[in-house]
Amino acid sequence: MTESRDVGAPVLLGAGRTADVWALPGGRVLRRYRDGGDVRAEADVMRHLRRSGFPVPRVHHADGAELVLERVAGPTLVEALRAGTVTASGAGRMLADLHDRLHALPALRSADPAARLLHLDLHPHNVLLAGSGPVVIDWTDSAEGPPTLDRAVTALILAEVAVDPAHPLATAAGEVLRAYVAASGSLGPVAQAVGHRAAGRAPDPERLPEAAALVAETVGAVPSTSAGLRVPQPSPAPPPRSRS
Repeated sequence: MTESRDVGAPVLLGAGRTADVWALPGGRVLRRYRDGGDVRAEADVMRHLRRSGFPVPRVHHADGAELVLERVAGPTLVEALRAGTVTASGAGRMLADLHDRLHALPALRSADPAARLLHLDLHPHNVLLAGSGPVVIDWTDSAEGPPTLDRAVTALILAEVAVDPAHPLATAAGEVLRAYVAASGSLGPVAQAVGHRAAGRAPDPERLPEAAALVAETVGAVPSTSAGLRVPQPSPAPPPRSRS
């Protein structure tokens, strides 16, 4: 752990799927990826979004595998669901609104006018509820492409929790999924979302077929979005990660 940029002694806050997060003095956090890499592309995406008015933490520094960000005060959306300060239907609508706001912005690099920035991991753990409103974190998987894929991935992630009977939020996740689908636009091919999640992102890949079936069932109950769904087929290669 480097401390050469006058960031002070870090304090470990938590460990995610790919990175450790450390608290730093001055209202900042250090996100350090354990497998190395280059965070500059991820930082560019976050800076672009912040300039465009989308709620992301301010980037203070990006170098190698280390990203120094503004520390956002507030619980995650998961914590708010557990505490009962946000309802499942409210959480679903919030995720749909965040996707609507994100997909209204132009892509950073693509020449395709239909392409948009995609988060590809938007779920309640990656939304912080600041005093000013929700803030979206963890842009590791961000890419550019069709918004329908981004929505399909979020629906699938929610379904993965909903089909896990041992998960304490399984019932709530199913309710969030229904609210999200009802408030969201058309979903893209679920098979592509399955391929993305199967590439090392899903905690339990064996549940993906059951989760995909739940997404299909849920979308089928919402006629306004059901036209955008396709049943799972052989999975194409997942979209590129922003920092690869």
